[in-house]
Amino acid sequence: MGGQNEMAGPVFDLAVIGGGVNGCGIARDSAGRGAKVLLLEAGDLARGTSSASTKLIHGGLRYLEHYEFALVRESLTERETLWAIAPHLIWPLRFVLPYAQGLRPRWLLRLGLFLYDHIGGRKKLPATQTVQLANHPAGVPLKPDFSTGFVYSDCWVDDARLVALNARDAADRGAEVRTRCPVTALARDGDGWRITTPQGVFRAWAVVNAAGPAVLDLLGRAGEKTAYGMRLVRGSHIVVRKLYDHSFAYFFQLADGRIFFAIPYEQDFTLIGTTDRDHQPGDRIEASAEEIAYLCEGASGYFKQPITPADVVWTYSGVRPLLADGSGKPEAATRGYKLDLSPSAEGAPLLSVFGGKITTYRHLAQEAVELMATRLPALSGPAWTAGKALPGGDFATDGAAGLTAALTKHYPFLEPAWTVRLVRAYGTDAPTILGDAKTLAECGEHFGHGLTEREVRHMVAREWAQTAEDVLWRRSKLGLRFSADEAAGLEQWLIRQHNSALASGSLGATGAVGANAA
Repeated sequence: MGGQNEMAGPVFDLAVIGGGVNGCGIARDSAGRGAKVLLLEAGDLARGTSSASTKLIHGGLRYLEHYEFALVRESLTERETLWAIAPHLIWPLRFVLPYAQGLRPRWLLRLGLFLYDHIGGRKKLPATQTVQLANHPAGVPLKPDFSTGFVYSDCWVDDARLVALNARDAADRGAEVRTRCPVTALARDGDGWRITTPQGVFRAWAVVNAAGPAVLDLLGRAGEKTAYGMRLVRGSHIVVRKLYDHSFAYFFQLADGRIFFAIPYEQDFTLIGTTDRDHQPGDRIEASAEEIAYLCEGASGYFKQPITPADVVWTYSGVRPLLADGSGKPEAATRGYKLDLSPSAEGAPLLSVFGGKITTYRHLAQEAVELMATRLPALSGPAWTAGKALPGGDFATDGAAGLTAALTKHYPFLEPAWTVRLVRAYGTDAPTILGDAKTLAECGEHFGHGLTEREVRHMVAREWAQTAEDVLWRRSKLGLRFSADEAAGLEQWLIRQHNSALASGSLGATGAVGANAA
């Protein structure tokens, strides 16, 4: 590229706008092919949709009802690929689907699960079984009305950490990652793009618009058009104290035709969700009283123990940026995706991402990079992300127990629940955080519930965390355990560290203390 219109000053090969799972996945893939990459995120990594999922890597059993066989096949194929590259963040779950008389017929459930087992290249995960709930651990917390269940496989994921570690790997491969850096203007400038932000003006030969729910807004500010429309759908979840002691999750049906899940969550809780409601820009992104009551009522229809809004310890909501496909009900809208690359006649390339789901993020990123490579020679390297572990994920899918035992032996001062959390968050990188500590006191300030200064410093320096919210709700879910006073103490410590770094001139490019953005 170049010529008389070549831009002056440092120029990135590719600027990715959006620090959700798709944007971070694209940045990682591109950096790994040797491109000079800039990732810009308006807030914190995974601050929106990508930290508000149902935490599943799954094919989407219910999508079979909408004949989305290609999407289910792609998702199921990705399920074991992602498990292999991030076995600390992703682990298998067995789901119990109780047969409910008067809803979907038994034969239809069996047919759907047969397809689910066979169309996606399942290799390691166990197949579907039919069980009598009266003789099965999963039947214990359920009402006696449900006698038969179907047990099938899917996977759980720590969604926000998946995003952060994709960004970390991108940075380790040379990408520059800037958070709290909203794009205020985007315009073609000669043979490339001029990107204006509060942190400065950046230039790039090509841009990927992975702004999620804001994808159309960014296109509008750039004066670009697209043939695709967007449908915003809000999904809300509730978290209650642990409802049962076994390790199974549940897939429940409702009389209105919808489904929802109940999933073991963060060792001591149960996650229940999700709703599907159309969302308008400007609406509050939070679970309404009606949605909370709907989920409580649905769960109470299956569990012996009634669940009421008073039992809810936390709620969260996210807005899914789905393709506008003309579907009637929000839950019927496709979870597929489209990649829209601007015509070459318009000049510097702009690729916009519409739709998608967390399970397909890696494959979406690979397709996006290969499409952009037709216009950007710097992306000419081969596909690689399916076979390379994310940071901390370089161990076997059945190796977490061994890592936990080794960490316990080396750091006997850790409580068992803390050890499990550290392995699930950091995998083989957990010892680098604890270092040579022989006692809990040597880990620095203890903020509570196993969160120490050493870990927080790692989150700040290596994962772009800046606030207590970043630490407690995205880099971990310790916000479920922290009191308001404990959270305030952590926030004050982070502010002191920030002010100290500012005074010493060691503040990183992203505004984080010691942030490593390259």
